[in-house]
Amino acid sequence: MSHHSSSDSQSDNLSSSNRLLKPRLSVRLQELARLFLKLGTTGFGGPQAHIAMQNDEAVVRRQWMTPEEFSDGLAICEMLPGPASTQMGIYVGYVRAGQIGALVAGLCFIFPAFVIVVALAWVYFRFQNVPQIDDLFLGISPVVIAIVLGFCWKLGKRTIRSLPAVLVAIAVFIITIISPLSVLLQFIVSGLLGLWLYRPQASDNSGLSNRGSWMLPLIPAAPWFAPGIAVLGAVPTEVLTLSSFWGTERIAEYFLPLSTFFLRTGAFIFGGGLVIIPLLEFDVVDQLGWLTREEFINGVAIGQLSPGPVVLTAAFVGYKVAGVLGALVSAIAIFLPSFAFIMLASPLLLRLRQNLWIKAFLKGVMPAVLGAIAAAVVPLGESAFGQETVAQSMLAIAISIAALVALIRFKTPTWILVPAGGLIGLLAGLVL
Repeated sequence: MSHHSSSDSQSDNLSSSNRLLKPRLSVRLQELARLFLKLGTTGFGGPQAHIAMQNDEAVVRRQWMTPEEFSDGLAICEMLPGPASTQMGIYVGYVRAGQIGALVAGLCFIFPAFVIVVALAWVYFRFQNVPQIDDLFLGISPVVIAIVLGFCWKLGKRTIRSLPAVLVAIAVFIITIISPLSVLLQFIVSGLLGLWLYRPQASDNSGLSNRGSWMLPLIPAAPWFAPGIAVLGAVPTEVLTLSSFWGTERIAEYFLPLSTFFLRTGAFIFGGGLVIIPLLEFDVVDQLGWLTREEFINGVAIGQLSPGPVVLTAAFVGYKVAGVLGALVSAIAIFLPSFAFIMLASPLLLRLRQNLWIKAFLKGVMPAVLGAIAAAVVPLGESAFGQETVAQSMLAIAISIAALVALIRFKTPTWILVPAGGLIGLLAGLVL
């Protein structure tokens, strides 16, 4: 007991001394900008690596936050939809320098990866018909399939712990494959089912006295219940052609579709950045015709190649639709919910993170996320493995299996696997 008391008092002393010793706001903002530009440029390894780096820099090295403050922030970010590592960066900025600090930290963390994704998108579409690009993605696309399957494996171990969870995952998997029902709508229905299946008992203390608190998880969903949730309606007869570099000729027409689509998507990225795959694939490829399936899986791969969050695949889509301006609109829209949640709702979220109704909603959503991602792998796998020759198809399958083993068994980082797959594809192009 005394040990805990002394450690608590040390944390309180550290927190209070940091507040007393805080430099002026302009200095804190410069510190945040330098740190998160560095993390955004060098932060390869995925969200867990990003969060570990932020903890090392903000808690251990600089003592901007206590370990307890960092853990509270992480609990909030894991509760919310959106990329957790980006939201954690926004939260660190919020604790260090208020609303402006949150904005600076988040933007500086995202910006380097955004530039990289847009540059790679330009290279990809500029040289799309060059044979070496086909060879490159012959090796990269199967690695993306392995990354998604590895994510499903980890998510399944964490979330599938009861028969209802198994049934929800299977149902969403089947529905996503055989019907055009919106994945977002399936997430909402699954969350409502979770509210009923895992509802707190009368004896439970949810930590919130408001009897209507069970409705709080639905607040982000409210704007998206509008009719026509499958986006813009009619299926296009042909795929959209490539925009110019800046996209000035298209941005007026596509500003609203890009903004609303990616705002809605950003509000429902439950469980990790790769949830963007089922959220985008149906609408972007099948419903809107903005990308071909091959372009989509290659865009996901390019998102994996950047040091930032994989949800920057949105910038790749935006670039195809309306150039650099489209990429900018898409990136702003998909990250806007994350900034809003952290900057506007952090005090409320700190109180709500233990709320049992919210936990019940998320417990219903997570198996649906697993089912939707698994369903998205099916058409992506057809694109990755359905190559022109049998030898190429067999090679793609072998690369995917090897990458999956490396991920699960040896914990090999994705930023190593993706270039390695590309190198194998280039070498194979010289032989096959």
